[in-house]
Amino acid sequence: MPSYTVTVATGSQWFAGTDDYIYITLVGTEGCSERTLLDKPLYNDFERGAVDSYEVRVGENLGDIVLVKIEKKKYWVQDDWYCRYITVKTPSGDYLEFPCFCWLVNDKEVVLRDGRAHLPQDDKTSLVKQHRQKELDGRRKTYRWREWQPGFPMSIDANRHKDLPRDIQFDSEKGVDFILNYSKAIENLFVNQFMHMFQSSWSDFSDFEKIFVRIKNTISEYVMQHWKEDFMFGYQFLNGCNPVLIRKCKKLPDKFPVTHEMVAVSLERELTLEEEIEAGNIYIVDYEVLDGITPNSTDPCTLQYLAAPICLLYKNAQNKIMPIAIQLGQVPGEDNPIFLPTDGQYDWLLAKIWVRSSDFHHHQTITHLLRTHLMTEVFGIAMFRQLPAVHPAFKLLIPHIRFTIAINTKAREQLICECGIFDKANATGGGGHVQMIQRAVKTLTFRSLCFPDLIKSRGVDSKEELPTYFYRDDGYKVWEATKRFVSDVVNIYYTSDERVQGDEEIQAFVKDVCSFGMQDLDYCEFPKSVKTREELIEYLTVIIFTASAQHAAVNFGQLYLGMYPDEHFIEKPVKDAMAKFRKELAEITSSIKKRNEGKKLPYYNMSPDKIPNSVAV
Repeated sequence: MPSYTVTVATGSQWFAGTDDYIYITLVGTEGCSERTLLDKPLYNDFERGAVDSYEVRVGENLGDIVLVKIEKKKYWVQDDWYCRYITVKTPSGDYLEFPCFCWLVNDKEVVLRDGRAHLPQDDKTSLVKQHRQKELDGRRKTYRWREWQPGFPMSIDANRHKDLPRDIQFDSEKGVDFILNYSKAIENLFVNQFMHMFQSSWSDFSDFEKIFVRIKNTISEYVMQHWKEDFMFGYQFLNGCNPVLIRKCKKLPDKFPVTHEMVAVSLERELTLEEEIEAGNIYIVDYEVLDGITPNSTDPCTLQYLAAPICLLYKNAQNKIMPIAIQLGQVPGEDNPIFLPTDGQYDWLLAKIWVRSSDFHHHQTITHLLRTHLMTEVFGIAMFRQLPAVHPAFKLLIPHIRFTIAINTKAREQLICECGIFDKANATGGGGHVQMIQRAVKTLTFRSLCFPDLIKSRGVDSKEELPTYFYRDDGYKVWEATKRFVSDVVNIYYTSDERVQGDEEIQAFVKDVCSFGMQDLDYCEFPKSVKTREELIEYLTVIIFTASAQHAAVNFGQLYLGMYPDEHFIEKPVKDAMAKFRKELAEITSSIKKRNEGKKLPYYNMSPDKIPNSVAV
C-alpha cells in the first residue's frame, strides 16, 4: 500500500499552535487520498514552532500531487492555528513543498498548491484553474473596497482592527510590540508634559529642549545645539524627515515678490538674484497645500493656527542650503510681510519655526500617511483581490504588504478618526488633515511615485549641484537595486512582452488599483494595464520602493529590505535572485556607512539595513 510522508510546520508566533483536530487530503492527477486525521498517540500535535511528520496511506498511487487540503475541526473550544507550510514525500522519494503562511480559524479548510509560481495562462487542467478562481472569488468577498473619506484613496472595508481577516491582523507579538513601542514613545517624548505645555504659553525656547530630554544620541544632541542656525534649517530640506519638497526655482512666483535688494546681503557670488536663479543656485519650498486649511478647533480653550509659507533657499559657496526669505502666507501684502535673515533675531527665528510647523503637517499627513501608508494599502487590497497565492507577483509583493492594512485600520480607529490623537495633539486635527489629503490626492500621480521621476521633476537630480542631498543619492541606489531584483524575478516567469499582455490576473490587478483604489480619477494618471515587461518591472518596483525605502525615509519598522522569512518562492532561480539582491543591498549599506564616517550629521534613513520591508508602523 503506497504511503506518503506529510510534514506540517506550525508558526512560531504566539498562540500559533492548536489542540483542534487537523485533517489532510492529498489530491493527485490519478485520485485523492482518504480524509486523514493527523494525530500521534500520546503526543501533543501542532504546538507552536513544531514541525511534525505523519504517514498518509492510500489504496493506490495518486499520480502527481496537485493540491493539499487541510481542515481544522473544533476539539473543545475554537482554537486558531497558523500553518507555515506542508511538505509531502511521495512513495518514489520526491519532495513537494506547499507554502501556507495563513491562519485556520473556526472550522476552516485551506486548499494549497505546491510552491512553484504559475501564471494563469500556464494552468492547463480544470482542477487547478478551478482552484485558482475559487481562491480569488473568496478573497474578493473578504477584501472589499470602501471609501473612508470622500476624495481619499480607497481602503479596506473594516471599521476596527478586529474586523479584518485574521491573516492580515497583527499577530499577538506584533500587537504587544506596537503597544510597548507606543508606550515607550509616549514616555520618551514626555507627551503628557508636552500636551500641558501646548495648552499654555511657552515662556522660553528652552522649553523645546524639555520635550526631548529622554532622547539622547549624538545626532539629537547636535541638532539641539544647532537647531536655531540657518544651515541646520536648510539641511533638513535635503536630509530631514520630509526631504521631498525642495525644488529648483526657475522663476519667482508672482505671489512671492522677493527683490534682489531684500536678499543681496545673503548672496555670496556677486550676482543678482535673477542671475543666481539662472545659475541654478536658488531653491524654493511652497506649502500652498496648507492654504485655507481649517485649524483645529476641537478645544475651544486652545486657539490653534496654521500657516502656508513659501521659503526661498540659497546654495552658498560652501554648497550649504541657506534660507534667505520667508513669507508665511500665500497672498503678499502689508499683513503678510517677507521675513529676512537681516530682521530681528527672534522675528527670523519665529518665521523659521512656522515653516518647520508647516513642514511637520505636510510630512505627517501627505508624505507619510497618504503617499506611503494609504497608497501601500491600495496596492495591497488590489493584490489580495486579483492575485492568487500561486502568482509570482503575489509571492513577490506579499512581504511588502505585511501588516500595512492592519496599521492603517488602527490609524483610522485611533489616530486620524474623530476625537482621535490627531484631534488632541495636532493643529490640523478636527478635519484639517482630511482636507489636506483631499487636496494632495489631486497631485498624486503614478509618475510621482517613481523615485527618479519625482527627483527629476523637482530639478534636484544633479549630484554636482546638490552634493549633500543624501536622500536622493541613497534613494537612487536602493531604487536601482530593487528594480534589478524585480527584473530578475519578472524575467524568470515572463519570457516576452506577450506573456505580460496575456496575464489576465496582473492586468486585473493593475486595473483594480486605478479603477477602484484610486477611483478612476482623471488626474491620478495611474495605468490601467501593463503591456511590456519593462512596464511591469517599473510598476512592481514602485510598490516595493513605496512600501519599504520611501517609508523608511520618514519612519522605521522591523523586518528589513531583502529579508524574506516566509518562503513563498521555492524555485532556485528566484532564491538566487534574492541572494543577489541581499548582497547588493549589503554593498550599498557598506558604502553609506563609509560615507557617514566622521560626519556630525550622518544620514542613515535610506541605508538598506534600516529599511523595513513593509509599512508596518
